[in-house]
Order: sequence, then structure tokens, then C-alpha cells
Amino acid sequence: MTGQRTFIDTFETVATEAPERDALVLLTEDDGRLRPQSVTYGELSHQAKALGARLRAHTSPGDRVLIPQSSRRLFAASFLACLHARLVAVPVPPPGSRGHHDERIAGVVKDAAVSCVLTESRHAPEVSQLLARTGFGAVTCLLADTPAGAATSTGQSPAGTAAQPGPALPPPGPDEIAYLQYTSGSTREPRGVMVTHRNLAANQEAIRLALGTDAGSRFGGWLPLYHDMGLVGQLLHPLWLGATTVMLSPQTFVKKPFHWLDTVSRYGLTVSGAPDFAYELCLRRINDIQLAALDLTRWRHAVNGGEPVYPGTLEAFAERFAPAGLEPDALTPAYGLAEATLMVSGAGTPASGAVPSGARNPFAPCGAPASSEVRIVDPVSRKELPDGRIGEIWVRGDSVAPGYWGRPTETAEVFDARLAGSGWGADGSGADGTGGSATGGSRAGGGGFLRTGDLGLMEAGILHVTGRIKDVIVVAGRNLYPQDLERTVQQVSGLFGPATAFAVPGARERVVVVQELRARSQYDIDLDSLAATVEARIGEEHEVRTGGLLFVRPGTVRRTTSGKVERAAMRRMFLRGELSPLHQRVDREIEQLLASGTSGAGS
Repeated sequence: MTGQRTFIDTFETVATEAPERDALVLLTEDDGRLRPQSVTYGELSHQAKALGARLRAHTSPGDRVLIPQSSRRLFAASFLACLHARLVAVPVPPPGSRGHHDERIAGVVKDAAVSCVLTESRHAPEVSQLLARTGFGAVTCLLADTPAGAATSTGQSPAGTAAQPGPALPPPGPDEIAYLQYTSGSTREPRGVMVTHRNLAANQEAIRLALGTDAGSRFGGWLPLYHDMGLVGQLLHPLWLGATTVMLSPQTFVKKPFHWLDTVSRYGLTVSGAPDFAYELCLRRINDIQLAALDLTRWRHAVNGGEPVYPGTLEAFAERFAPAGLEPDALTPAYGLAEATLMVSGAGTPASGAVPSGARNPFAPCGAPASSEVRIVDPVSRKELPDGRIGEIWVRGDSVAPGYWGRPTETAEVFDARLAGSGWGADGSGADGTGGSATGGSRAGGGGFLRTGDLGLMEAGILHVTGRIKDVIVVAGRNLYPQDLERTVQQVSGLFGPATAFAVPGARERVVVVQELRARSQYDIDLDSLAATVEARIGEEHEVRTGGLLFVRPGTVRRTTSGKVERAAMRRMFLRGELSPLHQRVDREIEQLLASGTSGAGS
């Protein structure tokens, strides 16, 4: 990209110069096989412009437009339509998945002050009902898959009426908001990250430089498009380059993980990624016969990001799929977050690289910073730490968003942090005691840092991510990482699914573990004996006694759209007595805490 060209400018250039090139190849399951449907750049551009014209008839530039869609084609066209119309796209999950997801959508509608919803016919009844019962029935609801003018809520133009968009709009400025990316909420209430056109363009360039991608690269995967890794990495980056992306649905992957690697094989994908749990799922559920049918020789970047990356998973995956032609250095650990648009670091190091001795946790090196300034900082003193020391990861650069939508105080605290000795107060405030600036604009070479809330260290220019500050459990003066505890528990039995570990208050913090049992497994085993084994293993490996251990049904442990365990939500549910365990062992002190109602469940 040159100058101040926006994402939509770059996309439309490709659509004009190569309209017959495939932009999307969409795979739909039919009788166990995946049937492809191609969408060219010309077709996608035409649909996006038509939707943009319709949107302009019901909105004003800068309005927020909710996009709850499961159709990947309609989602892509709707997102591009918002960029065309200078509207702020707000991607969210389609309705009807899980109850707390519907609560999340309603919360986003309120937080973003959404003026329009662009959905599809199959979701329209649920969307309308959701808006009505949450007090937002007056919000305009348009259908992306019907003729111009069709709408589902009251007070709008009747079906069949053509949209009148008005005169052409001037192009957006680089610091105008392109979309709101609502955070996954693994540690707190979701926030709307304001991603600007500058941020989006800068991060696309960072990904291109880190992975060496171009128009000849082949992308694809199953990630949900309303999540930053799926949106920016799997959909927008290929469109930015003029490349092709091949997509299957998340449901297809979960049902049969082989479909993901078979797609990589059949379509010769060179870049495809997912969180760590997806690689582990492939290890467990792809058999030898399926493995023999794969050709992974062209897979240059198997990106692993979105949650902690375990070297053991990468090494096992590389070994397991080596017979299919997968090169060990194709495994690409990466680190990023919505507040930095997507990628912060990636590539630049072998997946099997050694973990430095200064790291307490066996997490993989996540590559060199990708066009961002990364510092490791003591979160209390705000002093920069030397190589090999664990601290909070601070990031600065053009990919870093200007802040959270409608939250100036949190924006100043999170997005404009200052190092000690930089002329600002030790608490990050200015010399006059006011908070740091929450304005947008370029962050390269100046201004405050983004406090990621993640812990990590730098060594030889490579970033290692070790955990999250708010997830750390302090027992007898020792820091325990819940990821370590969860990993230990899950290695006890193949009957275990997802787990979560967290601390509860008391005279001292107590560790509680909530572990899912796979379907029907609870009927075949001695749960009391299994619980004793788990507690013994935790004691041996971490020298800590569990205050509570709960075995629960499949689907109980909440995870975000990227696969992160929602530990804060699980802790609240436990303290409020909202979990229904199949079996539990809980200390008397914790029982008394729960019975007294002083558990601090709302904190």
C-alpha cells in the first residue's frame, strides 16, 4: 500500500484489475463431503457496493452497523459494504448459539449504540426477537440476502423499494474508525476496540512482512469471521493482497477436524491458522487412514495463536504430520490481540525453539515483533525489564487502536501507558495529574503504550508469552499460572475435556479446578478415585493443595470465540453456585465462604 490508501481502495483495485479471480472459495458440507462455491472479486465487489447503497439509505456516515451472520459470503459482503458507506462495522456471532452469546449481542447493541443491524433471512426472526425483548425493537434491521429495501423492523422502507444512497462520499481519513472489534472477554466484560483505517492497513502490512505473503499465497481455515483472528487474518488479509481464501465453517471443523487439514491438502493452502486447542484436537481425532490421504507439503505457515501456545502441542503436531509432508518450521507460533488489530509478533523463529531458563512456563517463542515496538515492563513500577525477565507486554505502533468505544477512562489507562522516567507520573498520569491522551492517530515512535495485560519476556529479539496478569494465582507467595494447572489435570485422563483453574478468596487464596468429563464417561469410572488422583498430581507437580475440584458435564466450561477459557466468568459462576457438578470435593472453608454469601462473586 502506498500513501493513505484505505483497505476498501486496495480491494477495489484488485476487483477492477482482476474481476474474475476467486476471492472466496466457500465449502459446505453435503453427505460428508465439502462442496465448493467460488465468489470472484468482481462478484464480491458488486454485492458489497449494492449493500452499501442500501445501508446509506438508512444510516449516516459513522453509524454503527451490527453484523450477526453465519453465511461467510454475506458476512464478507456486509463488512465491505460498511467500509464503502463509511459506516462502522460491528461483527458479532450469529444468534441462537448459546444463551450467554445472546446476552453478549444485546450488550454490544447497547454499548455501541447500534443504529442498524444487517443480518440474513434465516436469522431474522431470532434477531428481531432478541432486539425486541432487550428493548431495542426500534433498531433498523435489514436483510443482506433479499432485494433492495427489504427490512424486518418497523418504521422502515417497504420491501421492494430501491435504496437511494445520495451523492458519492469522500474517502475516509486514516484515523476514522473502520470497525469495532469487541474483545473476547476472557478476563473481563467485552470492550469495543476502535480499529481505524490506519490500524487496519498497518497490520495488514505487518502480517505481510512477517509471513512473506503475496497475491500468490493461498489462505483458508475455519475460524469464525466475527473474531479478530478470523476476520483480519483469514478474510481481510487475503483480500488485501488480492489472494484467494478457502473457508469452511467452525461447526464443520468441530464435527470433523480432518476437514480442516483435508482443505489445506486439497487446495494447496500456504497459510492457515488456529488456536492451540485446534492443533491438539487434530492430534486426538485424525486417524492413520485419514493421515495417509493428506499432502501438507505446501503449508508454509501453520499459525498458532489466539491463546497460550504450548511447545508440546507444536512438536507433537510436527511429528504426527511429518509423513504428510509437513515441514517442522511450518509451525508458526504468533501473538496478537484485538487492541493491536491482530498480529503483534510472529514467525522469525522455529516452532520447536527452546524456552529460555527465565520462563517459568513451557510456552513457545512467538516470534519477533511485527512492525511494532514491544517492551517488557514491571506492571507496578512501570520500569522496563531486561531480556529474560518476565513482565507485562507493552506495545506501541500504527497497528495499536486509539482505544475502547465510549470508555475514555479505560482508554487512558490501557492505551496510553508511560514508562517510568518518561516525564509522566508513576501511575501513568501526566505531570498535572490528568490521564494520558485518548486521542487516535499514529503511535509509531511516540505517545503512550498499550498495556496488553499479558505476561511475557524477550530473549534475543524473540517474544515469549507466559500468561495473563489477572489469571495469575498467588499461593504462599508463589505465582501459579492456571494454564499450568489445567494442563496437569488434563494429562491425568483421556476422559477429560476442557478445564479451568482459578483462585477464590479466604484467609488465603485457594485453588479451584473445574474439569469437564467427556460425554457418558462419568458412568464408567470411579469419580471419587479419579478426583483423588487429580489432587495428588497437582500436589506433586505444583506443590499446592486444591481447595475445590468439580467434575462437570461437557459444554460447562465457557470459552471465548478464539478458544480462550473464560476463567473470570467461571469463577463468578462457581461463587454464585451456578455450576451443577457431577462430582465435587470442596474444602470446608470454601463451603462456609459460599454459604455466607461473602464470596465476592461480583468482583
